[in-house]
Amino acid sequence: MTDQVLRFADAAELVERTAAMLVAQIAEYQQDPERVVHLCLTGGRIALRVYDSFGSKLEAAGADPGRMELWWTDERFTPTDDPARHAGPALALMAGKFQLDPSRTHPMPAADGVADADAAAATYAKELDDVHFDICLLSIGQEGHVAGIFPGHPSFEPQTSTVIGLAGSPKGEVDRISLTVPALERSAEVWLLANGADKAGAVASALAGSPDTPAGVVRGRHATKWFIDREAARHLPWFDCAL
Repeated sequence: MTDQVLRFADAAELVERTAAMLVAQIAEYQQDPERVVHLCLTGGRIALRVYDSFGSKLEAAGADPGRMELWWTDERFTPTDDPARHAGPALALMAGKFQLDPSRTHPMPAADGVADADAAAATYAKELDDVHFDICLLSIGQEGHVAGIFPGHPSFEPQTSTVIGLAGSPKGEVDRISLTVPALERSAEVWLLANGADKAGAVASALAGSPDTPAGVVRGRHATKWFIDREAARHLPWFDCAL
């Protein structure tokens, strides 16, 4: 299935359009009154901006936040109140915009309640069970990593588990927990986000289908969409279609 690439003038337009499309897609799914939408969230600055805009648009679009299950692609294995964790800032933004259902909100385990990242991964895998995401958002790193999956790293090796613990990462950070490629690819749709010139090389490599780049491998079962700004798209072909 061919990837769909959506290019935007700048990060601000990327954020607004991504949020609007996300809200519209959730509202469309929820036209089935029994449908609960499973949304898998990513970390990163651009993602937080999307969540802020998304929260502002959700109820006005007729979407029901009570029929959303929120999951995470990866997380730093640090205490719950660590501001560097992905879930805390994202939930704080969204809680200011709409009512969150705690029973449908699934942040990854924190270090203040679990022995180590491997144990946390096992706990999250049990909670996740056989859930298939409707939409999975993935920010792209400068080297093409997605979630906690890095090129040339054990996290990118073939996995049978849905969630893994990482002792450190190539970025020299603390331990992490991450969904694996097979878990991410249970998503009906994968939406990849990238902005800035520092992501341009990774975006071009991934869209060329590089097997050495996580972003070049992870794909949705039904659709894969790229949301990129002009700078992140600078190494992609450009077609001037004048009529």
